[in-house]
This record gives sequence, C-alpha cells and structure tokens, in this order.
Amino acid sequence: MASEMAVWAETASSEEGRKVSPRPVDLVHLARYTLGARELEQEVLELFCTQSTIYIERLRAAVSDKDWTDAAHSLKGSAYAIGAWRTAEAAKRAEALSGEALAQGRALRLHEIESAVREAETYIGALLKDR
Repeated sequence: MASEMAVWAETASSEEGRKVSPRPVDLVHLARYTLGARELEQEVLELFCTQSTIYIERLRAAVSDKDWTDAAHSLKGSAYAIGAWRTAEAAKRAEALSGEALAQGRALRLHEIESAVREAETYIGALLKDR
C-alpha cells in the first residue's frame, strides 16, 4: 500500500509544482496527499525521517547494483510522497547509476542524498516542534 501511495504521489504532483517550492518539504503537496489531516501529516513526516535513515544505511551497505537501486528507489518514493522534491530528485539520480557509473559516482550521489535528507529532516523537526 505504501508503494502504491508513493506512485500516486509521484504521478499526482506536477513537475512545475516541484520546481516552485522553496522549502525542503512541499506543504501544499503534503496537505493534498494527507487530505489535510494534520495527525496523518505528522505520522507520514515522522515515518519519512525514520525510513530515510534506513534507506541511507542500505545505500551505504549496498554490495550490488540491485541493492543500490532498490534502496534509492525506496527513498525516492518516500520523498515524493511527502513532497521532499530535492531528496526525491537526488534519489532518482542515484537510482539511475549502475555498473561503472555507480562505482564512479557512488560517493557523490550518497553525499547529495545525505545532504538533501538532512535538510528535509531539519525542516520536519522544526515543523513538528511548532505543531
């Protein structure tokens, strides 16, 4: 079900909407995704923070192209679901790597993902603190 919601979130949001949100999490998208239910928003944001840490660890531990791609894909879906566009796009770029390109670009993509996730988590922490 979570993967179905992530696919819906990815296809339901416009490319233009992703570009105009200056925040690490698009709150308009999040409100649409959760139908304005504040408790659900909080739950989804907390889940993203927990899961993103797991996916980053899986990326670090990936020993095969499939391990890497699966972890990047999962993070991408989670990020799209909450409107964390920078994180989603970083994960999308990472997901596209395989073989020699993965060996060459792994550290850069991992750093990019970690930075985007940190930004989103910091924003989410401040947002949830204010609620």
